[in-house]
Parts: sequence; structure tokens; C-alpha cells
Amino acid sequence: MAEKKRHTVTAALPYANGPIHIGHLAGVYVPADIYVRYLRSKGEDVLFVCGSDEHGVPITLRAKKEGRTPQEIVDIYHQQIKQSFEDFGMSFDIYSRTSSPTHHKTAGEYFTTMLEKGCFVKKDGEQYYDEQAGQFLADRYIVGTCPRCSFDGAYGDQCEKCGATLSPEELIGPRSALSGDQPVKKKTSHWYIPLNEYEDWLKEWIIEGHKKDWKVNVYGQCKSWIDQGLQPRAVTRDLDWGVEVPLEEAKGKVLYVWFDAPIGYISATKDWATEQGKDWEKYWKSEDTKLVHFIGKDNIVFHCIIFPAMLKAHGDYVLPENVPANEFMNLEGEKISTSRNWAVWLHEYLEEFPDQQDVLRYTICANAPETKDNDFTWKDFQARNNSELAAILGNFIKRAVDFTIKNFDGQVPEKGEYFDPEKELEQRVKDAPGKIGMALESYKFREALTLLMEVARAGNKYLADTEPWKVIKEDKARAGAIMNMALQTVANIVILAEPFLPFTVKRIREMLNVEPLTWPHAGNLELLTTGHQLGESGVLFKQIEDESIALQVKKLEDTKAENRADDGQESYEPIKGEINFDDFLKLDIRVGEIINAEKMPKSKKLLKLLIDIGSEKRTVLSGIAEHYSPEEVIGQQVSVIVNLAPRKMMGIESQGMVLMGEDHKNIRFLKPDVKIKNGSIVR
Repeated sequence: MAEKKRHTVTAALPYANGPIHIGHLAGVYVPADIYVRYLRSKGEDVLFVCGSDEHGVPITLRAKKEGRTPQEIVDIYHQQIKQSFEDFGMSFDIYSRTSSPTHHKTAGEYFTTMLEKGCFVKKDGEQYYDEQAGQFLADRYIVGTCPRCSFDGAYGDQCEKCGATLSPEELIGPRSALSGDQPVKKKTSHWYIPLNEYEDWLKEWIIEGHKKDWKVNVYGQCKSWIDQGLQPRAVTRDLDWGVEVPLEEAKGKVLYVWFDAPIGYISATKDWATEQGKDWEKYWKSEDTKLVHFIGKDNIVFHCIIFPAMLKAHGDYVLPENVPANEFMNLEGEKISTSRNWAVWLHEYLEEFPDQQDVLRYTICANAPETKDNDFTWKDFQARNNSELAAILGNFIKRAVDFTIKNFDGQVPEKGEYFDPEKELEQRVKDAPGKIGMALESYKFREALTLLMEVARAGNKYLADTEPWKVIKEDKARAGAIMNMALQTVANIVILAEPFLPFTVKRIREMLNVEPLTWPHAGNLELLTTGHQLGESGVLFKQIEDESIALQVKKLEDTKAENRADDGQESYEPIKGEINFDDFLKLDIRVGEIINAEKMPKSKKLLKLLIDIGSEKRTVLSGIAEHYSPEEVIGQQVSVIVNLAPRKMMGIESQGMVLMGEDHKNIRFLKPDVKIKNGSIVR
């Protein structure tokens, strides 16, 4: 395939009815951002487009639930999503929204063009109707009992408990989500795109044209759909929220969200081009443009079959060359569910793990669900940070910089003769850009990340093998040559790691005191000149302590308990394994009085308590800040385990543990029913 002059890269438009979670990041946004950053580093002309999908039934359902208008809902969540993406470091050229005037105009004109070309078929049919609410019901407006798992709360298109795809007719006891009444069938008319007429073309374009270059999971799902035979699909809906159908006879109807949403990529490009003084058509209509859609598993059909059919029908636009969709990322062994709050929300992560965006990027990429569903666990997140990022990548870079600062006044020493250790590392560094680039251009992001970490591992091994801390005692020039090699490797990591770890790379550049370096320079072992002055050293990755992980696991356990309660099930923690009486006697539990309390900076959960236990005063950190204010706890007596080994949390040593009683809603102190002497033993 001939090289393209420019790239248009789109990331699936998230619904503006809730926050972003790790499933979204793993399925779409992390791989898309890595790919775009790589292309930019190569010097390519790249447009990276995204925006909020602000139409459709989920928006109106959220609005009804919160007692707001759909516009109020999308305004709230559009801003939250946009801010979360910015804070996370997503490098979109534009983050737009489908409620914009440009989008409404563009989507309406697209429909009109297709209509004038005879691309639609008008059909009469019956649809569920809520007589009390006076409106037709989209699939998500219909709820009932799931025929697969008997969950009474399944939607007319999907059961979120068992994941089954449904139709409203399959629900047992269907009822309106608006009024609760049983809906009736009523006649209505809609416009359809006859996908069956594009079946032969799609077979040739996908099955014959993209079998080798599309991912197996994407190709397989497309082939399955086409093999089953394509059916006409409605492009209009009876709703009052969305892009109005530009036809007098279609008054009261809007464009179906699956039709208008992908057009959002085009309308966003128009707004970007206006701001930048560019020609938007080059990025959508020129054969010199490579169009790539990054999407999740649930969007494969829309972006590989329906949207291409729309582009083909319109006739003016390029077709996507690749649609690298990922599978689903599960959470602690269970499918992510936004309605049941079973998720790790991006905005909460950014608050609770400040300045650690790259740890999440790394964990998601290292465990990306590229060909099958994968699992995110907090223990794996901790291990990736502590055992890989900190112990391998961060360790190598800090050792190289610190040794140079200490022994060579922070100046890059002269390059020396290359012996076997240098030759081995040199080959690794020179091979890395080509191998990593090939993996990225094949959308194999996990493989690319592994190759990057192999460079860091090789750097660590090089220092361990050459032992410059010993060599310098007898041969400072040779030790300097070793550090030159190590620092040149670090400079190459600056280039190779930027697509994956942009925040970390910025800190490494500050340590090296260098400007941004680009991909064409990678593989060069003379990036730093002799005598170049390094910047200040620093820790790139802090250890993530067990307490931080325990808080996250506890949050999920509470969510699970709340969901069980909402389902009408009592929830109890499992009883732990037996201990003997001697084990219990090892615990030294004393009554203490809280004499001071304050919130911990940068933590929503921790209070710093000063507790008088009679014989002394102890500092104890306790995760109760969401249940008690500092003012409430001062003066209260509590039960404290006083012989636990001290633990450091957020730089403070906690010298005990306050005992609490809790269920999924409440957490309360376990304390004596009358005031007794501080230091009294709890037996």
C-alpha cells in the first residue's frame, strides 16, 4: 500500500451520560493516543479527533433519573469527560460535541445528500408506545425481565446483568421506563438504509480486502455479520432529543444516534479546520489520507459495516483503512457495569493517584485486551508500578543520572571504546526503534511496550555487568565511558517511551536537561554531547503502598455489597479461617482518646489522628474521612490495636489501627459504652 501524506485518526465518541472509566481507556483511548503520539514523533501530518456523543436514549434516561433536561446532562458530562481526558494527557487535536451547531448542520446535510441519491427506503411499521407519556419508546425506554437470567431490570436492547443482547419483544413483562405502564404497539414510519444492497460490496471490501491487515477479532465479527445476511437498518427515531430529520414529513423525528454519531468525526474536523485555518476536506476526502478508527468491541459493526456503507453511499469520503478495536477490560474478574458502579472512574483515579497518569497508562497497555477480554486488578496495578516501572525503568535512569552527578559533576563523560557489553547494548538500542515502530503500526501495543521495557532491562543489566561504581576506583575514564553509554541509552528511552509514558518522559528530559527528541533520532548513541550538563535527579515512580491498594479494593467490596442490597440480597463478609486463643492474645487492644484530628492533604479518605493511649500519644492514619469530620472525632474514645508494626502512608508513619464496625453503608467506631481510663485493655 502506498504511503499516505496525512492521517486522520478517530477515537470513539464517549456517551456524555457518565464519566470515563478504565474500560473506555483500555478499549479505545490509551492505544489511540499511543499510536498518534508515535506518528507525530515520526513527523507525520496527523489529525486526532474525538468528542462527546450527546444524543440517544442513554442521555434522556440519565436526564429523567436526575430530574434535568438532556442539554443540562450533556453539558455536565461533556465538561467532566473533556477535563478528565486533558488531565490524563490525551493528545486530541480537538475534543468536540455532537450537540454543536456545526454537527447538527453537517449531519442534516449528510442525510439530505443520501436521500437525494436514493440511498434510503421508507418503511411503515409498529413500535412500542407509552400512552400515558404520549411517545414512542426506544429500546432503552423499555424494561422487563431478562429471558436469559431472570433479572428484572433488563433493557429492551441488553441485559446489563448477564450481558445478553435482547429485543423488546423478548422481554418478559415489558413496561415503559417513563411511566411504568405496559406499552402498546402503534404504527409509525421510518427511513432505512438497505444494508442488504451493500452486502456484496462489503464482502469484497472487508473479507477480501482486509483479511490480512485487520485484527482477527474485528475481521471475525464482521464476517459473522455479513455471513448471516445484512438487513435494512432504520436511520430515524421517534424522539425529541437529537438531530432533527431535515424533512417536513418527518416532523418530530430525529436521526438515529448510530447514524449521526460517526458523522461527529467529520463535523469536529470542520470546527478544528476553522480554528487552525486548514482545509478540512483533505482529511476526509483525499486519497492521500489514511483514515483509522479506534473503537471498542461493541462498536465494531457500526464502524466496519454501517459507517463504511454510509461513506460509500455518500460517495465523497475516503474509507477507513483500519479499525483496530480491542475487546473488553473486566475489573477484578467481573464485567464493568456503569449502572452498578462496578468501574474504576478516571476522574476519581486522577484525584486519588495524583501525578500517576503514566502508571495507569502503562498497566492498561501492558494488559490490553487486544485479542480477548482481559482483567484489571489493583494488585496487578501495584505490581506493574513497583516491580516494573520503579524497579526497572525508573531504577536504570536514576542510577545513570545519580552516578554521573556524583562522580562527573553532572556532565556527560567522554565516549570510550566499545567492548562486548557496549556492543550488546548498542545493538539493542539500534534495533529498538524499528521493532517498536513495526509493532505500533501493526496495532500491537502490548508487544511494543514489552520491547521498550527490554531496552530498560538491558540498561540495568549493562550497569550490573560493568559495575562502574567499582571501576571508577581504578579507571575513571572507563567508568565515564560506561556512563556515556548508559546516558545515551536513557536519551533513546526519551524518544521510545514518549508515546506510552508522556508525563514520565517530560521528567526524564528535565533530568537530562534536553529538549524533546523525535523518532528519526532514535537508535543514535551520540544524542548527548560530551560535557553536556545534566539537570537535577529525581524519583520517577514512587512505590505504591499496600494501604493505597487496600482502600481501592475496599471501595469495590462496598460497591458489591450495595449492589447485593439493591438486588434484595443480604450481604456479609465471609468468615475468616479459624485462629486459636493464643493468636488472639497477641493483639494488644487499648482504649484511647482522640485529642487531635486533621485531614490528610491530597487524600479524600484519610484522617490523621493523635490518640492518647494513656502511656503515650500515638499518630494513627485512619480511612474514615468520608464518614467523620475532624471536628466530630476529637474527644471520642476508640479501640486501638497498639502493637501493629508501624506503616508509612503518604509519608506519615501510622502507629496503630483504630477498630471500626461497618456494613456497606455505615462505618462507626467500636468504643466503650461509658468513658473509661485511656490505656485500658480491651479483652
